[in-house]
Amino acid sequence: MSEVITEYRNENTKDIDLLSTIDMVRKMNEEDLIVAKVVGDEAPNIATAIDMIAKAFLKGGRLFYFGAGTSGRLGILDASECPPTFSVDSSMVQGIIAGGEKAFFSAVEGAEDNFSDGKKDAEVLTDKDVCVVISASGNPKYLLGVLEKADEVGAATIAITCNSKGQIAIEAGHVICAEVGPEVIAGSSRLKAGTAQKMILNMLTTGAMIKIGKTYENFMIDLKAVNEKLKDRAIRIVSQIAEVSHSAALAALLRCDWEIKTAIIMIMKKLDTDQARIELKKHGGVLRKLIKLEEPAV
Repeated sequence: MSEVITEYRNENTKDIDLLSTIDMVRKMNEEDLIVAKVVGDEAPNIATAIDMIAKAFLKGGRLFYFGAGTSGRLGILDASECPPTFSVDSSMVQGIIAGGEKAFFSAVEGAEDNFSDGKKDAEVLTDKDVCVVISASGNPKYLLGVLEKADEVGAATIAITCNSKGQIAIEAGHVICAEVGPEVIAGSSRLKAGTAQKMILNMLTTGAMIKIGKTYENFMIDLKAVNEKLKDRAIRIVSQIAEVSHSAALAALLRCDWEIKTAIIMIMKKLDTDQARIELKKHGGVLRKLIKLEEPAV
């Protein structure tokens, strides 16, 4: 078994149980500041992973997150937020946790040590998919089972870990390693390691969705307007991009069942709903291909 850095004692927090509450908070925040820099150092590896995932999406592939405990829960969280944010099918990004659904809410003892369960859970993979295994220590046997099955079916593999000497870093095809150092509380990888993993997962799905045209500039143009807050956001997005009043944006959205991109094309190209949808389909649903970029100021 390789060394697990998160199990080391943090010299900076040995006295944390003696500190005032405000000093405790400041001490934790000092440690959190390390996370952003370490994740930033992994930018090239994160960028490569984004390109791998976007390429898979464009070919009809899916993204699967596998993890145990905190890491598994973070994968499920990120996957669950993709459909409402980007209007993608729930099958496009999926999170699977060792021990099954019940492990999301409470610990399932021994789940991370079960190699055969990992291999079985990974049977959902195909050669079109990307398999991301997530672990602070990088050593769960469950994930080694996942990686073995992924290799058998030809799925691309990515490891997200905080331990460069962990087994998943050795077995995966591509590695993102954010070595955040010892935790504030020894062994509690839901802290700095969990924060690093969440930051990386945010980048992977957001970056891949941007690459396949799910945004325009930094607007969330594929959101599902399923409540009043999101409907208001949709109106503002259409109004700003198409440069029309809120009332004109609302009128267009009502005619096309709150499809933001369709409404924008209807207004800007002076098309009806069906024509706008056809134009979007011709261009793969990518708004950038239909709206000319503004010429730079001379």
